[in-house]
Amino acid sequence: MRIRPHKEDTGENNIFWVTMTDLMTALVLVFIVLFFYTYMTSYYEKIQGKLEQTKAAQALEETLKEQNIDANIDAAGVVKISDLELFDVNSYELSEKGKQYLAKFSPAYLDSIFSNEYLNKNIEKIIIQGHTDSQTFRGEYSEDEQYMKNMELSLKRAYEVANYMTNTPYNKENGNRLRKMIIVEGASFSSPVLVNGKEDYAKSRRVELKVVMKQDGKKD
Repeated sequence: MRIRPHKEDTGENNIFWVTMTDLMTALVLVFIVLFFYTYMTSYYEKIQGKLEQTKAAQALEETLKEQNIDANIDAAGVVKISDLELFDVNSYELSEKGKQYLAKFSPAYLDSIFSNEYLNKNIEKIIIQGHTDSQTFRGEYSEDEQYMKNMELSLKRAYEVANYMTNTPYNKENGNRLRKMIIVEGASFSSPVLVNGKEDYAKSRRVELKVVMKQDGKKD
């Protein structure tokens, strides 16, 4: 039997594989470029959003200061009001001092939000959230029962603040929007304020007001 010599591959036989290799390389490069572009765009939008929200928080703080309203506002625009400003010990009914504070604070806070261009355009929710410290109620209660009793207290306090705020003389032209935005929450003692590793009970007892911004896909 004669064995036919192996026929060497010619350039024509490799054209298909060379073409497929080039195509796959090009597709990988396109994917990398698109991924990098998407990542950088998302990163830029997040940075820009944080900068704008910081500016809005500063504007809110300046507005409240102009009206001699003392409020603790962080860089994200979260307002923290000590329960000592609002309630008597172990009570969820607003004290006279608390009513006087909210009577000044509420219109300034709400009107500042709706008058700030960035917040007015992008705000989705206003969350009013009550917090307690981790000290226990008197009586024989389990840990779960203690937590839920504090949950009830924190929720009732947040509701009282929201109820009073919506009845203050803020610009009622924004009333319909505000009613769709406002959310009341109780957090019990799930987020204590720590100082040097230990809970600061006075600072843990607070009501927080948070603005929640629309996600990119929800913007008008």
